[in-house]
Amino acid sequence: MIRWLLRSISSMPKLPAVKPREVARFIESCGFLLDHVSGSHFIYFNPVSKRRAVIPRHNRDIPKGTLLSLLREAGFTREEFLEFLENG
Repeated sequence: MIRWLLRSISSMPKLPAVKPREVARFIESCGFLLDHVSGSHFIYFNPVSKRRAVIPRHNRDIPKGTLLSLLREAGFTREEFLEFLENG
């Protein structure tokens, strides 16, 4: 069981370190609109899927776990995000 788990984890593409503005660009290109700002976080909302995405607006890279959680909350996979980064 552990070998299978290690193989499945190692086959996933790694997420790069990205700034919040890159994530905001991805979210906006997928139909999310800025709903409101709460402190140092921007809250985006997609009127079609009724999902939301909370993006911290700091001047440093988003931690990988936070990024993965944000993508999951918004309904995206890491592969979709990586494809967006590759295509610019």
